[in-house]
Amino acid sequence: MVATTVVGLWLPSLGLGGKQYMKVGKSGGSGSVVLKNKITKTELRRQSVLLIIAGLYVIYGIVFYYLPLAGWTMAFENFKLKDGVFGSEKVGFKWFKTLFEDKTFIRVIRNTLAMGVINLIATTVTAIGFAILLSEVRNVMGKKIVQTISYLPHFLSWIVVTSIVKDAFATKGMINELLTSLGIIKTPISFFMHTQYFWPIVAISNVWKETGWNAIIYLATITAIDPSLYEAAAMDGAGRWQRIKHITIPGIRSTIIILLIMNIGNVINAGFEVQYLLGLGVLKPVSETIDIYVLNYGMKNFSLGTAAGIFKTFVSMTLILLFNFIAKKTGDERLF
Repeated sequence: MVATTVVGLWLPSLGLGGKQYMKVGKSGGSGSVVLKNKITKTELRRQSVLLIIAGLYVIYGIVFYYLPLAGWTMAFENFKLKDGVFGSEKVGFKWFKTLFEDKTFIRVIRNTLAMGVINLIATTVTAIGFAILLSEVRNVMGKKIVQTISYLPHFLSWIVVTSIVKDAFATKGMINELLTSLGIIKTPISFFMHTQYFWPIVAISNVWKETGWNAIIYLATITAIDPSLYEAAAMDGAGRWQRIKHITIPGIRSTIIILLIMNIGNVINAGFEVQYLLGLGVLKPVSETIDIYVLNYGMKNFSLGTAAGIFKTFVSMTLILLFNFIAKKTGDERLF
């Protein structure tokens, strides 16, 4: 026998959207409760300020993110400034074909993906490790000082950061002096004269600049883990590493996966400033990214530059959808 009861409840004090209706279903001793919000004029007036602010952000997104997409039509036409976006000659996929027949663009894709993957792995691992180490610090004052210092590089301009990197990796810089004093090398290395060192230097620069900032969300997640779990593990004889391995890391697993899915789309955005400022001369074959390619060629040919930008967007969306699908199939957290 199935019995269904509908009870109307008014819960204005909870701020749950005015009137709510609770539907309680029972079947064979089991039951389910479903709460449904009913939007009222009173509730709309109460939330009017938030709705106005949200509306402004929606308008901003439409104006600056969606309306400019009309410019994508330049990638499918022989764009002439005098004819405009909608009056230029249509050429189909000509510029996409030109891109993939260009050996320079193929090399640029390789550089972009390689640096993007290296940066993603390096920054993610260091941020997680740094957050775990900070969570284990018991001295509150010392922890706050370290946190504050680690955040500061994030607010520095890449121009400042690249200047520091150049000085550090110079022939008479700190890195060469350190390696020489440790006996690892006998003569100083000209790091910016050898292409094999450029990608690691870019990764080190990103790690130094962003580790503290990226660790914030992991620290917040670790803070939310139930302290009683650590206490129970300690009473059972678990050491610090065992508590990290069996409590901390599983506790932030969902956060790691969500952030990885979100950041995987940025693999194709390997960077512009650091590569442009450091990758001069002999380093150009390994330093040029899609963004630099668009700057160099897009200013001469708007259609070609637009085609390269569309390719970036397509790859980013494909990566996000792919890894979100994989997370869904493996039963992990996902974006949607």
